[in-house]
Amino acid sequence: MSAGRAADPTVDRGGGDPRTLELARSLDRVRARIAAAGREPGSAEPVLIAVTKFFPAADVARLHRLGVRDVGENRDQEAAAKAREVSGLVDGPVTWHFVGQLQSNKAKSVVRYASWVHSVDRASLVTALGKAVQRHRESVAAGDAAAGPCADEDLTCLVQVSLDAEERRGGARPEDVVGLAERIAGTEGLRAGGVMAVAPLGEPPGPAFDRLLEISQELRQALPGATAVSAGMSEDLEEAVARGATHVRVGSDILGPRAPVG
Repeated sequence: MSAGRAADPTVDRGGGDPRTLELARSLDRVRARIAAAGREPGSAEPVLIAVTKFFPAADVARLHRLGVRDVGENRDQEAAAKAREVSGLVDGPVTWHFVGQLQSNKAKSVVRYASWVHSVDRASLVTALGKAVQRHRESVAAGDAAAGPCADEDLTCLVQVSLDAEERRGGARPEDVVGLAERIAGTEGLRAGGVMAVAPLGEPPGPAFDRLLEISQELRQALPGATAVSAGMSEDLEEAVARGATHVRVGSDILGPRAPVG
Protein backbone atom coordinates (compact mmCIF):
# COMPACT_ATOMS: atom_id res chain seq x y z
CA MET A 1 0.00 0.00 0.00
CA SER A 2 1.47 3.36 -0.97
CA ALA A 3 2.26 5.95 1.64
CA GLY A 4 -0.62 8.37 1.24
CA ARG A 5 -3.57 6.20 0.27
CA ALA A 6 -6.46 5.21 2.46
CA ALA A 7 -6.29 1.90 4.27
CA ASP A 8 -6.72 -1.06 1.91
CA PRO A 9 -9.64 -3.18 3.14
CA THR A 10 -7.96 -6.30 1.75
CA VAL A 11 -4.91 -5.85 4.03
CA ASP A 12 -4.83 -8.01 7.13
CA ARG A 13 -5.38 -5.51 9.96
CA GLY A 14 -4.78 -8.00 12.71
CA GLY A 15 -8.16 -9.40 13.60
CA GLY A 16 -8.20 -9.32 17.36
CA ASP A 17 -4.48 -8.66 17.90
CA PRO A 18 -4.29 -5.34 19.80
CA ARG A 19 -0.72 -4.59 18.71
CA THR A 20 -1.50 -5.05 15.01
CA LEU A 21 -4.54 -2.79 15.34
CA GLU A 22 -2.39 -0.18 17.11
CA LEU A 23 0.19 -0.30 14.30
CA ALA A 24 -2.56 -0.10 11.67
CA ARG A 25 -3.96 3.07 13.23
CA SER A 26 -0.49 4.60 13.47
CA LEU A 27 0.25 3.77 9.83
CA ASP A 28 -3.02 5.36 8.75
CA ARG A 29 -2.11 8.58 10.57
CA VAL A 30 1.39 8.72 9.08
CA ARG A 31 0.15 7.99 5.58
CA ALA A 32 -2.46 10.71 5.93
CA ARG A 33 0.24 13.18 6.97
CA ILE A 34 2.34 12.25 3.95
CA ALA A 35 -0.65 12.62 1.62
CA ALA A 36 -1.38 16.09 3.02
CA ALA A 37 2.22 17.31 2.91
CA GLY A 38 1.99 19.11 -0.41
CA ARG A 39 4.20 17.28 -2.89
CA GLU A 40 4.91 18.80 -6.27
CA PRO A 41 2.15 17.94 -8.77
CA GLY A 42 2.89 14.72 -10.59
CA SER A 43 5.59 13.57 -8.18
CA ALA A 44 5.45 10.02 -6.88
CA GLU A 45 4.47 9.26 -3.32
CA PRO A 46 7.55 8.82 -1.14
CA VAL A 47 8.53 5.38 0.08
CA LEU A 48 7.65 4.98 3.74
CA ILE A 49 10.42 3.23 5.65
CA ALA A 50 9.34 1.95 9.07
CA VAL A 51 12.32 2.23 11.41
CA THR A 52 11.98 -0.62 13.89
CA LYS A 53 14.97 0.03 16.17
CA PHE A 54 14.46 -1.58 19.61
CA PHE A 55 11.21 -3.26 18.49
CA PRO A 56 10.91 -7.02 17.97
CA ALA A 57 10.84 -8.97 14.74
CA ALA A 58 7.20 -9.74 15.51
CA ASP A 59 6.40 -6.08 14.88
CA VAL A 60 8.14 -6.25 11.49
CA ALA A 61 5.93 -9.22 10.66
CA ARG A 62 2.84 -7.30 11.78
CA LEU A 63 3.83 -4.32 9.63
CA HIS A 64 4.40 -6.65 6.69
CA ARG A 65 0.84 -7.93 7.02
CA LEU A 66 -0.27 -4.29 6.97
CA GLY A 67 1.46 -3.69 3.65
CA VAL A 68 4.83 -2.32 4.78
CA ARG A 69 7.69 -3.68 2.68
CA ASP A 70 10.51 -1.24 3.55
CA VAL A 71 12.08 -1.51 7.01
CA GLY A 72 14.93 0.53 8.47
CA GLU A 73 17.47 -0.25 11.17
CA ASN A 74 20.48 1.68 12.45
CA ARG A 75 22.39 -0.93 14.45
CA ASP A 76 23.92 -3.82 12.55
CA GLN A 77 23.85 -6.34 15.38
CA GLU A 78 20.13 -5.82 15.92
CA ALA A 79 19.37 -5.57 12.22
CA ALA A 80 21.21 -8.76 11.25
CA ALA A 81 19.48 -10.81 13.92
CA LYS A 82 16.08 -9.33 13.11
CA ALA A 83 16.48 -9.94 9.37
CA ARG A 84 17.24 -13.61 10.04
CA GLU A 85 14.25 -13.98 12.33
CA VAL A 86 11.85 -12.16 10.04
CA SER A 87 12.71 -14.41 7.11
CA GLY A 88 10.85 -17.17 8.92
CA LEU A 89 7.90 -15.01 9.92
CA VAL A 90 6.75 -13.42 6.67
CA ASP A 91 5.63 -14.75 3.34
CA GLY A 92 6.98 -12.20 0.89
CA PRO A 93 9.76 -9.65 0.48
CA VAL A 94 11.14 -7.22 3.03
CA THR A 95 13.54 -4.56 1.81
CA TRP A 96 16.01 -3.69 4.55
CA HIS A 97 17.45 -0.17 4.73
CA PHE A 98 20.46 0.49 6.94
CA VAL A 99 19.98 4.10 8.09
CA GLY A 100 22.50 4.61 10.91
CA GLN A 101 26.16 5.45 11.08
CA LEU A 102 28.13 2.47 9.83
CA GLN A 103 31.62 1.37 10.80
CA SER A 104 33.64 -0.05 7.92
CA ASN A 105 34.21 -3.32 9.77
CA LYS A 106 30.43 -3.93 9.80
CA ALA A 107 30.17 -3.76 6.01
CA LYS A 108 30.53 -7.51 5.53
CA SER A 109 27.55 -8.11 7.80
CA VAL A 110 25.30 -5.38 6.38
CA VAL A 111 25.61 -6.57 2.78
CA ARG A 112 24.13 -9.94 3.78
CA TYR A 113 20.67 -8.51 4.41
CA ALA A 114 20.44 -4.84 3.35
CA SER A 115 19.41 -3.61 -0.07
CA TRP A 116 20.07 0.05 0.81
CA VAL A 117 22.62 1.86 2.95
CA HIS A 118 21.55 5.46 3.57
CA SER A 119 24.59 6.61 5.53
CA VAL A 120 27.65 6.47 3.27
CA ASP A 121 29.77 9.47 4.18
CA ARG A 122 33.42 8.64 3.43
CA ALA A 123 35.58 6.98 0.81
CA SER A 124 36.82 4.25 3.14
CA LEU A 125 33.26 3.05 3.70
CA VAL A 126 32.66 2.93 -0.06
CA THR A 127 35.73 0.73 -0.41
CA ALA A 128 34.65 -1.52 2.46
CA LEU A 129 31.13 -1.97 1.09
CA GLY A 130 32.38 -2.74 -2.41
CA LYS A 131 34.77 -5.38 -1.12
CA ALA A 132 32.09 -6.83 1.13
CA VAL A 133 29.64 -7.23 -1.75
CA GLN A 134 32.25 -8.98 -3.88
CA ARG A 135 33.22 -11.35 -1.07
CA HIS A 136 29.59 -12.08 -0.33
CA ARG A 137 28.96 -12.97 -3.95
CA GLU A 138 31.98 -15.24 -3.99
CA SER A 139 30.75 -16.98 -0.84
CA VAL A 140 27.28 -17.43 -2.31
CA ALA A 141 28.73 -18.85 -5.54
CA ALA A 142 30.83 -21.30 -3.52
CA GLY A 143 27.82 -22.40 -1.49
CA ASP A 144 29.25 -21.00 1.73
CA ALA A 145 26.63 -18.31 2.35
CA ALA A 146 22.92 -17.78 1.85
CA ALA A 147 22.03 -15.46 -1.00
CA GLY A 148 21.04 -12.02 0.23
CA PRO A 149 19.79 -9.19 -1.99
CA CYS A 150 23.33 -8.16 -2.97
CA ALA A 151 24.00 -11.57 -4.49
CA ASP A 152 21.97 -10.57 -7.54
CA GLU A 153 21.60 -6.79 -7.33
CA ASP A 154 23.98 -3.96 -6.57
CA LEU A 155 23.79 -2.41 -3.11
CA THR A 156 22.12 0.99 -3.34
CA CYS A 157 24.15 3.58 -1.43
CA LEU A 158 23.03 7.08 -0.51
CA VAL A 159 25.52 9.79 0.40
CA GLN A 160 24.69 11.11 3.84
CA VAL A 161 25.04 14.88 3.78
CA SER A 162 25.99 16.89 6.85
CA LEU A 163 23.73 19.93 7.03
CA ASP A 164 25.04 21.20 10.36
CA ALA A 165 28.76 20.28 10.46
CA GLU A 166 28.07 18.15 13.55
CA GLU A 167 30.65 15.38 13.20
CA ARG A 168 29.12 13.00 15.72
CA ARG A 169 25.97 12.76 13.57
CA GLY A 170 27.93 11.75 10.49
CA GLY A 171 27.66 13.03 6.96
CA ALA A 172 29.85 14.27 4.14
CA ARG A 173 30.40 17.96 3.50
CA PRO A 174 28.08 19.29 0.79
CA GLU A 175 31.03 20.08 -1.47
CA ASP A 176 32.19 16.45 -1.28
CA VAL A 177 28.88 14.81 -2.18
CA VAL A 178 29.29 14.56 -5.95
CA GLY A 179 32.80 13.16 -5.72
CA LEU A 180 31.75 10.56 -3.16
CA ALA A 181 28.73 9.54 -5.23
CA GLU A 182 30.92 9.16 -8.30
CA ARG A 183 33.20 6.91 -6.26
CA ILE A 184 30.20 4.78 -5.35
CA ALA A 185 29.09 4.62 -8.98
CA GLY A 186 32.58 3.49 -10.00
CA THR A 187 32.73 0.68 -7.44
CA GLU A 188 31.67 -2.77 -8.61
CA GLY A 189 28.69 -4.08 -6.67
CA LEU A 190 27.43 -0.63 -5.61
CA ARG A 191 24.89 1.75 -7.07
CA ALA A 192 24.81 5.49 -6.35
CA GLY A 193 21.19 6.10 -5.38
CA GLY A 194 21.15 9.70 -4.18
CA VAL A 195 21.39 11.58 -0.89
CA MET A 196 20.24 11.36 2.70
CA ALA A 197 20.25 13.85 5.55
CA VAL A 198 18.99 14.47 9.06
CA ALA A 199 17.71 17.95 9.85
CA PRO A 200 19.89 19.97 12.25
CA LEU A 201 18.88 19.88 15.89
CA GLY A 202 17.18 22.95 17.32
CA GLU A 203 16.59 24.59 13.94
CA PRO A 204 13.61 24.74 11.58
CA PRO A 205 13.99 21.80 9.18
CA GLY A 206 12.66 23.55 6.08
CA PRO A 207 15.82 25.49 5.11
CA ALA A 208 17.97 22.39 5.66
CA PHE A 209 15.76 20.31 3.38
CA ASP A 210 15.81 23.10 0.81
CA ARG A 211 19.61 22.84 0.82
CA LEU A 212 19.43 19.05 0.53
CA LEU A 213 17.21 19.38 -2.53
CA GLU A 214 19.75 21.75 -4.09
CA ILE A 215 22.52 19.24 -3.44
CA SER A 216 20.39 16.47 -4.93
CA GLN A 217 19.84 18.52 -8.07
CA GLU A 218 23.59 19.15 -8.36
CA LEU A 219 24.24 15.43 -7.98
CA ARG A 220 21.70 14.54 -10.65
CA GLN A 221 23.55 16.72 -13.14
CA ALA A 222 26.56 14.44 -12.69
CA LEU A 223 24.68 11.16 -12.10
CA PRO A 224 21.15 11.36 -13.56
CA GLY A 225 20.14 8.07 -11.94
CA ALA A 226 20.93 9.24 -8.41
CA THR A 227 17.43 10.55 -7.75
CA ALA A 228 16.68 9.35 -4.20
CA VAL A 229 16.29 11.94 -1.44
CA SER A 230 16.00 10.27 1.95
CA ALA A 231 14.77 12.88 4.40
CA GLY A 232 12.12 13.36 7.02
CA MET A 233 11.33 11.51 10.21
CA SER A 234 8.42 11.49 12.65
CA GLU A 235 8.75 15.13 13.66
CA ASP A 236 9.52 16.74 10.28
CA LEU A 237 8.23 14.50 7.50
CA GLU A 238 5.86 17.16 6.13
CA GLU A 239 8.69 19.61 5.50
CA ALA A 240 10.77 16.90 3.85
CA VAL A 241 7.99 15.63 1.59
CA ALA A 242 7.10 19.15 0.48
CA ARG A 243 10.74 19.62 -0.54
CA GLY A 244 11.12 16.54 -2.67
CA ALA A 245 11.83 13.64 -0.32
CA THR A 246 11.48 10.30 -2.11
CA HIS A 247 11.96 8.26 1.08
CA VAL A 248 10.88 9.09 4.65
CA ARG A 249 12.16 7.24 7.71
CA VAL A 250 9.54 7.02 10.45
CA GLY A 251 9.98 5.21 13.74
CA SER A 252 8.17 6.38 16.85
CA ASP A 253 5.07 7.72 15.10
CA ILE A 254 4.46 4.21 13.74
CA LEU A 255 5.78 1.93 16.46
CA GLY A 256 5.39 4.12 19.52
CA PRO A 257 7.89 5.51 22.05
CA ARG A 258 11.13 3.60 22.34
CA ALA A 259 12.28 2.29 25.70
CA PRO A 260 15.09 4.38 27.22
CA VAL A 261 18.59 2.99 26.70
CA GLY A 262 21.38 3.11 29.22
